[in-house]
Amino acid sequence: MRAVVARRLDGPEAIELIETDVTEPAAGQVRIKVAAAAVNPVDVAVSTGMLVEFGLTAPRPQFGLGWDVAGTVDATGPDTQLDVGDAVIGVADLLAQTLKTHAEYVVLNADAVARAPRGVELHDAATLGLNGLTALQAVKALDGQTVLVTGAAGGVGGYAVELAKHLGKTVIASAGPRDEELVRRLGADHFVDRSEDLATAVRRFAPAGVDAVVDAAVVGIAAQEAVRNGGRHVHVQGGPRPPHLRGITVEQLLVHANSHELEELVSLVEANVISTRVAETYRLEDAAIAYKRLAAGGVRGRLVLLP
Repeated sequence: MRAVVARRLDGPEAIELIETDVTEPAAGQVRIKVAAAAVNPVDVAVSTGMLVEFGLTAPRPQFGLGWDVAGTVDATGPDTQLDVGDAVIGVADLLAQTLKTHAEYVVLNADAVARAPRGVELHDAATLGLNGLTALQAVKALDGQTVLVTGAAGGVGGYAVELAKHLGKTVIASAGPRDEELVRRLGADHFVDRSEDLATAVRRFAPAGVDAVVDAAVVGIAAQEAVRNGGRHVHVQGGPRPPHLRGITVEQLLVHANSHELEELVSLVEANVISTRVAETYRLEDAAIAYKRLAAGGVRGRLVLLP
């Protein structure tokens, strides 16, 4: 099969499309024939060596690329509840795998896989898993009624806005000026231009500060300044953890695959509570072009590879 990997770790231009063997699933695993796989910022980070630099994983000769996948179960190991032919989505959350979802086939643990949403094309469903799980786990960590979401037009931030609003929270969304219409459509009650002083702008709507922030843009202290004393700061990516100021609880969230939460997301998509967003599609052999496009910034929705 063909698979996209990173060996040199010097950026998107160095990723490679290789030929390799198809792996057989072990007990508790399924093999998925990939129909579509989204490209996420973490994939670009792997290709640049950033995760090694942050100490999240050790150096190795080859890193597989791709976290999100949608496709069809092709083979199963013992002790799985899925059947060959099932349409599924999944998340490959292990950093050190030599082969991941940017490939023609991928083997995942069954507890990182759920059935795909009905009535949704697989290339759309491929954008749900990683960003949706991150947002869901972040929103579940929140306390209080008023929530600030930074990076609200992005993959994680957009889902965080939709999920927080679904839970009845008052949502203040921070994003670029051209994204105001988008984030309001996602459900934001108030919009803050990210070029403004964040704490000052947010406190126009929440004078005492918000109860919590989902810091999808990894703003750090500037986002925490918008939180009330004793509130909560959910920091959703790797890198240095912001300090605990003014009694604020800081939680650094590193997403973990969970079939039950994936099923929860699928139900929310089927109920039209949350949306999937595809920006562009690329052939697998054009993965380097997609990675460069994502690294350049300004993408709204996800770039998706089609094997």
